[in-house]
Amino acid sequence: MGWEPAPMSPIGYARLMAKSHETVEDYLASLPDERRSVVEAVRSVILKSLPKGYEEGIQYGMIGYFVPHSLYPNGYHCDPKQPLPFLGLASQKNYYSLYFMGVYGDPEEVAWLQREWAKTGKKLDMGKCCIRFRKLEDLPLDVLGKAIKRIPVRTLIRRYEEALDTRKRATRKPK
Repeated sequence: MGWEPAPMSPIGYARLMAKSHETVEDYLASLPDERRSVVEAVRSVILKSLPKGYEEGIQYGMIGYFVPHSLYPNGYHCDPKQPLPFLGLASQKNYYSLYFMGVYGDPEEVAWLQREWAKTGKKLDMGKCCIRFRKLEDLPLDVLGKAIKRIPVRTLIRRYEEALDTRKRATRKPK
């Protein structure tokens, strides 16, 4: 698989820059009108594409989409009080970010996303899981929707647990 959970996820770094919000509505209300309209447009695509079982809320100071504890009680290994993250949406100072943990470390998903994105002719600015864009027109919303639909909750949990098992085996001391 190749998904190797980091001691602090890429999403964790985003919260260092984030303000605290209680609800998605609070988060949206805190944005200037122009930025809010971009976040709302992306959010609309996410909500229409989100497979059954994921929930929306505030996670790591941004709008988050995650596997709730009711479906995955263990939570996220970095902070088990947090539900297992799937996707984060944030308005940063100079750009917007999508923290797509659903593709993080999965070479097949990353390759699919890169291939489909390239077909649109738009430039992909992506780290390990962070997709950055400066305006809505930079983001191929149809590709984003398809990428989200590709990863049902069970698939994310399976990949995540496989990655944790691989990590545990790699850190065991020989007898």
